[in-house]
Amino acid sequence: MKKILGLVVGLSAALFLPSYQEAQAEKPPKPHQKTEIVAHRGASGYAPENTLAAFDLAVKMKADYIEIDVQRTKDGKLVIIHDNTVDRTTDGTGKVGSLTFDEIRALDAGSWKSEEFAGERVPTFDEVLKRYKGKIGILIELKSPELYPGIEEETADLLKAYHLDKPRNGKVIVQSFNFESMKKADQLLSRVPIGVLVNRSADTTDEAIEQFSAYAEYYNPSYGLVTEELVAKAHEEGMKVQSWTARSKETVQFLLQMKVDGIITDYPDYVK
Repeated sequence: MKKILGLVVGLSAALFLPSYQEAQAEKPPKPHQKTEIVAHRGASGYAPENTLAAFDLAVKMKADYIEIDVQRTKDGKLVIIHDNTVDRTTDGTGKVGSLTFDEIRALDAGSWKSEEFAGERVPTFDEVLKRYKGKIGILIELKSPELYPGIEEETADLLKAYHLDKPRNGKVIVQSFNFESMKKADQLLSRVPIGVLVNRSADTTDEAIEQFSAYAEYYNPSYGLVTEELVAKAHEEGMKVQSWTARSKETVQFLLQMKVDGIITDYPDYVK
């Protein structure tokens, strides 16, 4: 009786095995971990860059981070603006470092984008931290830190004042194109992830990536440099990859295929 029962079970297994194997083969591959959405200067495709309007919209669009650019005024105030001059994104003229905070604050930073945003102002770093702490991650770029000696210490002091020097889940990141500045930031903010911004092929070699990994947790290249091999190498060295700046759905799709960890984009809604 046991032999008969065993034969029946064996035949059933044999009949079931092919279909089971086929079902396994048809299963889609495991998806890559969630790709984080980084709103470049806020949702800057829709609202004036580096303004509260753009940052608020990024929050509404459920981005994971806002990316901001930090510079310093003549009288020592840290402000959020990308260019070294105010000419392009305000109705004023002059270098950020040559103007006082009151002079910069008086400028209209929204009308250039649309009359809908008339009256938007250049925000301070302090205002951004106060407004968005706990609501969204903040990717902080020190813009041209070589122009502002000591800006790393000032940035660290302000993050500490808001208890953001020990961020949860890496929701505060400090990055720059200036690698020496980031080495300094790493020493000042030992628990804050550091990112290196890369736009030269010379900084994509295995040797360069290994050197970056000594002090950086993020390797953030221009999307034109991104390959599967580059992403894999950064991952091997223990770094995440956030690539910039995606301004089309085609670029977003390409970066998703490259399995980057984050996409820095003017259009947060392009990343699904």
